[in-house]
Order: sequence, then structure tokens, then C-alpha cells
Amino acid sequence: MDLLTSPRELSQYHGCAFVPTMGALHEGHLSLISEAKQSGKPVVVSIFVNPEQFAPDEDLEKYPRNLMQDVQFAESVGADIVFAPSMKTMYPNEPEHIKLPPSATEPQLEDACRPSHFKGVCVAVARLFDLVKPSITVFGLKDYQQYLVIKELIKQEHSRWPNLEIIGADIIRDADGLAMSSRNIFLSNEEHAAALAIQHAIQCQNENDMKRILAEQNLMIEYAVIRDAQTLLAPTAKKEQRALVAVKVGTTRLIDNARVAK
Repeated sequence: MDLLTSPRELSQYHGCAFVPTMGALHEGHLSLISEAKQSGKPVVVSIFVNPEQFAPDEDLEKYPRNLMQDVQFAESVGADIVFAPSMKTMYPNEPEHIKLPPSATEPQLEDACRPSHFKGVCVAVARLFDLVKPSITVFGLKDYQQYLVIKELIKQEHSRWPNLEIIGADIIRDADGLAMSSRNIFLSNEEHAAALAIQHAIQCQNENDMKRILAEQNLMIEYAVIRDAQTLLAPTAKKEQRALVAVKVGTTRLIDNARVAK
């Protein structure tokens, strides 16, 4: 498998199945690559730690980086190419201004907790779509709001990527139920045990129970809500709903979500 850094080298892979990542690959990422492999198309995995989606007080410098290990992991599940663009390749000039879709500004979830986050995500993903030119892209449902944002962005920019399809891949969990995240490595044993409350909370059918379960473990709640699964706005009884949680476990921020059973 090749490690590429120049977009010129990607020309033979246009129309591929594409998995954009920030590296620090774990089983969750590998499941996205496996999902992409099911398409029968060449699979390109990008690794780029995008500074545009980190606020000044967030953990950009702490974000784990191990490119060669990531390459080995990607190859182990069938990726054909790892594309690791430089900062200059990604942002040769000022980052593009992109109109944010409604799901990036209206729900008051991640968009409220991290006001600059989706702007940075959309700028980077749009740039990667332009460079890689995929026909399929796979995003994990653990970052559920991000999945909806990118889905809406693709629809909004249809003339730019007219044949691009997005696939949402299921959340991969540890045996104890904690959703896999690159940030889990920062949890102490005690914090990991406390974080298991997240999985119990998202199985609830009302917000009061969600918040009670999280508070019992002294987790700092940023949000614990039940929303319409398509808009992330206030739910209605007849439409699919999603339970979404963001908490801090010590200094580590974790998010998770699940479909609300009816």
C-alpha cells in the first residue's frame, strides 16, 4: 500500500471510496475502512490533523499522532492508499469560506459547545473532496451531528460533487460499551469506569433520566438531549429520535448517541 502526499498522485483513484480521518486510528476507524471496502471501489484513507476545527483552548497539540502505525492499521483492513496531505496542500491560501448547512448551526449541540468546530470540519472535508474526488465517503455515526452536517453539505454543494454518496457507519464499542474514540487513551481507569454511564444514559427515553445517570458519576454534562434524528431539533412523536450526549470525564471530552427505541 502506498502513502501519498501529493494530490497529483491521486488521479488514478478518482471515483474511490473515501474515509477522511485525523489519524490515531482505532477499531472504529478500521470499521469505516471495512465499510468502504464493501463498495468494491479502491479505498483511500486520508490522515490530516485539521487545526481549523480546534478552538484555541482545545487539545490540538495533545491530539495523538502516529502516521506509520496508522498506515499499517489502514493496510490491515484493505485500504489501498493513505493520503497524508501537508498543511500547504490543504490550505495553500486562506481557508475557503463555506456556507454552513442548518444542522451545523441550528441544533445548539456541538455547534453551541464548539462554535468554530463545524466551520473547520466543512472547510477541511470540502478541500479533501476536491483533492480526492471520491464517489463514496464513509463517516461514523458516533459523531452523529457531523455526519448530518456533511450529508447536508454534499447536498448543498451538489454541483461541486454531483455523484458523491455518503454512508453512515455504525458506532464501534469496547466490550464494556464505551464508544471507541481517539481520546479514550487519556482516561484513567477510574475515569473509564465513570464514562460507562454514557452508554446507559443514551439508552434512556427521556432527558431527565439521562442527566440523572450522568450526574451520579459526577460527569460534567454539556448536553444530554433527545432530538429529531434528521434535523436534531425538537423531536416529534411520529419521527425517529436520537439521544445525544456530550460530557467531560475529568479533562477528556466524550460524545455518544443512540437511536431512541419506540
